[in-house]
Amino acid sequence: MAFYENIMTIYESIFAASDQPLDIAVLVLPRASILEVASVLDPLRNANRHLGQDRFRWRVVSPSGDDVALTCGIALPAIGPLAAAEGADALIVVAGYNQSEVATRPLIAGLRRIAGRFRAVGAVDAGPWVLARAGLLDGHRATVHWEDLEDFASAHPAVDVVPDRFVISRNRFTAGGAAPAADLMLHLIGARCGAGLAGQVAASFQYEPQADGSRPQRPGLLPVARDARLAGALALMNAHLEDPLPLEAIARAQGLGLRRMEQLFRDNLGQGPGAAYLDLRLQTARRMVTDTRHDLRDIALRCGFVDPTSFSRAFRRRFGLPPSRIRRS
Repeated sequence: MAFYENIMTIYESIFAASDQPLDIAVLVLPRASILEVASVLDPLRNANRHLGQDRFRWRVVSPSGDDVALTCGIALPAIGPLAAAEGADALIVVAGYNQSEVATRPLIAGLRRIAGRFRAVGAVDAGPWVLARAGLLDGHRATVHWEDLEDFASAHPAVDVVPDRFVISRNRFTAGGAAPAADLMLHLIGARCGAGLAGQVAASFQYEPQADGSRPQRPGLLPVARDARLAGALALMNAHLEDPLPLEAIARAQGLGLRRMEQLFRDNLGQGPGAAYLDLRLQTARRMVTDTRHDLRDIALRCGFVDPTSFSRAFRRRFGLPPSRIRRS
């Protein structure tokens, strides 16, 4: 498989058939999502249930060793700090919002020091940022949540960044979010215990896995489009936020006339293609305003607004407040 770069010997890889228990330490950072944690742990728990034995074991650790506050307000119990992960076969870092603040320099140094003691080290969602800051992804292929792909690639040129759902690169593995993490864990279960067990686990959750990790992540701001021509037009718009394409060119690329594309958008989305294109750009801008530290002028340019004043005006019409106010709040 293209996403699986296996230059390790079979007995070294955790992604190989084995009847031996696998011990996984999960480092959960504050402001991670409960869904990300569950996507890592629950498939393992369910696999053990189907097997009737504990072939997968896990422990949760946190930066401080204390319980971890998740985004939903629940405090996740931890058995101790990073040092408590020692002895596990693999370490998985789960991170979400504000990873640059919660992944402190001592934690980064600790990860760099301890990483070689695991057979494999992985990360979920914003976790790849943490591993990359520790230099643990240099020379590896890796992915990160689709919202961060461009910034992540720019910040870490030594990492081969790809938009895949999940990536396994020798003794490193990364997943772009909660659902890709579930796919990754099902892949792990299938690799170690057989595809039949992975299928049973997926069926238990009524989940349809994307077994091929090399499939690209679906940009979450795109509306769901069942019509292939509409989906193609939206994907083209999403790929050209910084340099918006003429609507005629988008229609032509889908084999449509402009009036037919207009009708297709209104029938399926309740708005014309121009309005949908603008909304994609503004939704992207809002995410960058709230979730990054990029200068507002830079955000305007990245979202196709040459004039910051027109950007602020359009932003305020769409969200009720100018971008500067939303950022401060």
